[in-house]
Amino acid sequence: MTSTSLFLANADATHRLGEKLGQGLPAGTTLLLQGELGAGKTTLVQGIGAGLGIGDRIVSPTFTLINEYDDGRIPLYHLDLYRLESSEVWGLQPQLYWEGLEVEPGLMVIEWAERLPELPPSYLTLEVCYEGDGRQVTVTGTPALMQLWEERCA
Repeated sequence: MTSTSLFLANADATHRLGEKLGQGLPAGTTLLLQGELGAGKTTLVQGIGAGLGIGDRIVSPTFTLINEYDDGRIPLYHLDLYRLESSEVWGLQPQLYWEGLEVEPGLMVIEWAERLPELPPSYLTLEVCYEGDGRQVTVTGTPALMQLWEERCA
């Protein structure tokens, strides 16, 4: 699996990367976000929402587990698995979102994705790590989505 890395100097740069993702990725895309508390995962999702044209305030669904936003270019499905054990994740039925079953295909973003007991068939993983005052983002994923990343978002 190929990977690419980029440095984000501050929260604004993290938000701008999210905007590019929201503008460039098609419905049916799953993004898996990994990183420590405070690394910028929710800031990235807020940027994605802005890129999709979502007017609602995007907050981490730490307690609601799933937030759905449908007023953008495509729907945004934002999951946060922080409070869950891997064995509890299937109760959310994330496969309904990444397979486009029973919901309109959209952009699915999963925070704390390392808690997924099984990966979707197609995805991009963005691992966000502290690097001094900024963040280092490492992007990996399935070949077709890595190509899309390079064409539309890098």
